[in-house]
Amino acid sequence: MKIIFAGTPDFAATALAALFKTEHDIVAVYTQPDRPAGRGQKLTASPVKQFALEHGLTVMQPEHFKSSSEEGILAQQQLAAFAADVMVVAAYGLILPQVVLDTPQYGCLNIHASLLPRWRGAAPIQRAILAGDNETGITIMQMAKGLDTGDMLYKVHCPISAQDNAATLHDTLAILGAEAITQVLQSKESLKTYQAQREVQDESLSNYAHKIVKNEARIDWTQSAQTLDLHIRGFHPVPVAFCWLAENSPLRIWSAEPIEHQHQAQCGEILTIGKQGIVVACGDATSLLLTSLQWAGGKPLNAVQIMQTQKLQIGQVLL
Repeated sequence: MKIIFAGTPDFAATALAALFKTEHDIVAVYTQPDRPAGRGQKLTASPVKQFALEHGLTVMQPEHFKSSSEEGILAQQQLAAFAADVMVVAAYGLILPQVVLDTPQYGCLNIHASLLPRWRGAAPIQRAILAGDNETGITIMQMAKGLDTGDMLYKVHCPISAQDNAATLHDTLAILGAEAITQVLQSKESLKTYQAQREVQDESLSNYAHKIVKNEARIDWTQSAQTLDLHIRGFHPVPVAFCWLAENSPLRIWSAEPIEHQHQAQCGEILTIGKQGIVVACGDATSLLLTSLQWAGGKPLNAVQIMQTQKLQIGQVLL
C-alpha cells in the first residue's frame, strides 16, 4: 500500500520505523516544523523527521491544513498529490480538517495511547497513571472530525504496574502501537476487514485527557501517600513532581514509594532520613519514602547521595 505517515515525537517514530520495515511504500512523512529546543534554543528536527531523513523518505512540514489560507490549501493539494491508500497519524500535533481525513482512499488511521473512549485527548498516558487505572492500551482508530471520537478498529491491552511511570509506560505503548498498526495494515484486505468490523465509541464512557500543565505537578502533602505515588509516577519525566523547601527554592521529586509508617506529624514534615530515602508525612496519617530528589541547578540524587548532602533535616517541613 501507499502510506502517508504523520507524527512528531518518539512515540510516532517507533511506529514509523515499524512500517518502514514492511513492504508498504511510505510515499511521504509529515511532521511539525522544526522547533527551538535545548538551552541554545536551536531549531531541532523532530524524531520522526530525523528517522525519515536517515532513511531517504520525503518529508513535509506544513504549518497547518486550514482551508482559510493559501498555505493551507496548498498543503491539502500537496497531500492529495501523493495519492495514498491510507494515512497513519500518531501524535502529529496538527488538526486535520475533514478534507484531509477524506483524501486517502481508506481515510486516516490514528494510533492512540489509550483504550478509547477512555482518555481522549493530549495526555492519555499521564492521565491513566494519575487516575490510578490498572490498565491502558492502544487503540487504532478511524479518524473523524471530533477529538479522538472515530470508530475503533483494533485494541491492544496493557497493564499498568506499580513500578510504571509515564516514561516506562510511554515506551511500552510505543512498541505496542507500532505492532498494532502493522497488524491492521498487513494488506489492503486486512485493513478492509478491520474497517468492516469497526466499533462505534460509547460516548457515555468517554473522558478527556487534558494537556499537562507544569503547576499540576506540585505536591500537595495533605494527600495520601498512595495518591502522591501516582502523582510522582504520572509526572515522570515531564514536568516532574516538585515541592518547595522555602520560597524560590524548588525540590524536584523523581521517585518515591508509599510505606507502612503511621504518624501524627504535620503533612510535609520529614520523619526520618536514611540510606533507603527520606520519609515524609502525608495525609490520612500515611507516609511516603522519597528515593530520588533534585535541587535547583543540580542533578537527580539517589537516597544515599541525598543523605550525604545533609541538606535536609528531620522535622523540616516541605511545602
